[in-house]
Amino acid sequence: MGLTVSQRQAVTQQVARRYQAASKTEKARILDELCALTGWHRDHARKALRTALAPQPVAQQRKPRARQYQPEDIQALLKIWAVLNAPCGKRLAPVLAEMVDRLVVCGELRITEASRYRLIRMSAATIDRILAPHRALYQVKGRSRTKPGSLLKAQIPVRTWRDWDDARPGFVEIDLVAHDGGNAAGDYAHTLTVTDIATGWTENRAIRNKAYKWVEQAMIDIIDSFPFPIVGIDSDNGSEFINHHMVTFCTQREITFTRARPGHKNDGAHVEQKNWTTVRQIVGYHRYRGDAQLDVLNGIYALLRLHANFFLPQQKLVTKTRHGAKVTKKHDTAQTPYHRTLNDPTVDITDKAMLTDHYHTLNPVTTQREILALTDALARMVTADITLYPDTARLLLAGIGT
Repeated sequence: MGLTVSQRQAVTQQVARRYQAASKTEKARILDELCALTGWHRDHARKALRTALAPQPVAQQRKPRARQYQPEDIQALLKIWAVLNAPCGKRLAPVLAEMVDRLVVCGELRITEASRYRLIRMSAATIDRILAPHRALYQVKGRSRTKPGSLLKAQIPVRTWRDWDDARPGFVEIDLVAHDGGNAAGDYAHTLTVTDIATGWTENRAIRNKAYKWVEQAMIDIIDSFPFPIVGIDSDNGSEFINHHMVTFCTQREITFTRARPGHKNDGAHVEQKNWTTVRQIVGYHRYRGDAQLDVLNGIYALLRLHANFFLPQQKLVTKTRHGAKVTKKHDTAQTPYHRTLNDPTVDITDKAMLTDHYHTLNPVTTQREILALTDALARMVTADITLYPDTARLLLAGIGT
């Protein structure tokens, strides 16, 4: 077994003293011994012996590189990061330039041209490194309240996550989120979430309970609010969706209706992810009931519709490769649902023009402030258990109440 680098250096240090005082014949013999011991070439061994006893220069401390990003850059980045609900660097970097310009136009950000230049050049890794001390992770999970549907399942085709051509906008996944606060007894609100697979466009509506008449009303409102026609609906196997009413609803509107496989939550991966980012992260796991809390929930969702679809960037999975136990995933460049809709050639140009006009009227900072104000009001209502006075919610939504 060969010597380590440190062992070779120690041997060379000891031999060098003898080598320096030796005769020419003895130097040749010392070189032979050192080469045999270390495996070095004679020229390298001779050089190592000459320099072993020479004084080593003290390494100068490397001068630290000048800081590129100034405090004003970091403050601006923190503000944009907070407005966009704390995305990761890979999602934030592609939209950073647009958000800087948008906030400047809205009067929410005042920075110099030099600061703007530095901000829009930030890489995803730099963003993550700067924001690392400010990022907080909250791991909270709830309990599913989905119950099996009826025997009507046989009449509704099963769709897996592979089946639909999600390149075309209009094919959506739907799901209900229960706001029971951990107690499934009695009446409590639910949120209906509808997510377009191609663009990520998401609509939420709070409903009184999971009775079909409330689901139908919410679905009609959502279909009217979507920026393009809905041509396909996929649901889980909950009884609120798997029933004759829902089949008739889709048939009358010429909408393809499919369902996921029982026990396979990944079949509805798109809407399940939105249940977290657009429902649980915003309104949490409290128990909501009554007209007042329902009105505030829908007020939050009306604002969130604008904020999430027009300003929050999203990434889509492009490829997924498995090599043994290792899974490699590749995602596309982050875009907002608004930009994905504009870039899709199948969306009507009139719908695109209406979306663009609406976009230019929006201020993302104002929208985020209003969302935070309503979520705070909702939390106070839950604490006080205000469920009997719908006028309270209307005052809050109008900006009059506290």
